Amino acid sequence: MAALADSHSLNGKNILITGASGGIGQVTARELARRGAHLILVCRNPDKAEQTKALIQQVSPASAPDVLLCDLSRLSEVRTLAAEIAKRYATLDVLINNAGILPGPLTITDEGHELSWVTNHLAPFLLTNLLLPLLDAAGQARIINVASEAHWLGEIEPAQTFRNAPDKYSSFTAYCDSKLANILFTSELAHRLELTGITANCLHPGIVDTGLVNPGSSRVLKLLWKLARPLMVTAEVGAKTSIFLATDPKVASVSGRYFKNSKPARTSSTAQNRAEASRLWRISEEEAGLE
Repeated sequence: MAALADSHSLNGKNILITGASGGIGQVTARELARRGAHLILVCRNPDKAEQTKALIQQVSPASAPDVLLCDLSRLSEVRTLAAEIAKRYATLDVLINNAGILPGPLTITDEGHELSWVTNHLAPFLLTNLLLPLLDAAGQARIINVASEAHWLGEIEPAQTFRNAPDKYSSFTAYCDSKLANILFTSELAHRLELTGITANCLHPGIVDTGLVNPGSSRVLKLLWKLARPLMVTAEVGAKTSIFLATDPKVASVSGRYFKNSKPARTSSTAQNRAEASRLWRISEEEAGLE
């Protein structure tokens, strides 16, 4: 398997990647391992996690990735994950919130959250906040959130519309809402971290040909995904911007930006709304139980 273009050494750096067992998460992990990073791989499926660990050790024999299992749709597991990481590590240099899903039919978790909202937004929001002491201890650290151009169609509703009108639920709309939340979260986080050595940026990886669409998705969504496939990029291409943000010295002090093809890109007017970002933070704190 060919390596992506060479980049900067990450020897001695601790890097955590969620959703690392497939797609762009796996490619990102593989390439950062080549550059000498010590990887903390957060995965849901234990078999896929071990396969990814073996792949990384194959391309980078000196690597000894740390695999931690977590279902990010359960905030109780996110808290357990963060506590375990804090036990094992004193510092964290890079946090890549990569995991994401495009849900099927409306699913409410046993903790009371819509599946894509909790997996794509609340989980990274909570995990990031819980790991801030480790990131701060690194001196200079980077937080990278994988968002999407789908945010242009997103909205943020305090009560989450599905609670009041479940018959109007759309998995694609829910996904767009969560991707808008990724960008607003990044913006507010960067603002709150201005006086620290931690940066926070987000990105659109491209429309990547991975298993994002849930098997239970509607026929229309599956058809649209099939029609779009010729325009999709590979996971190797999709991972490039995450790798750039994790490694390149040119963005060491850049924070609060949205990137596409490793360059700053435009976002929707809603995504640029500071009041909306602050409002989302308060909503997220309440829903994630973050005091």
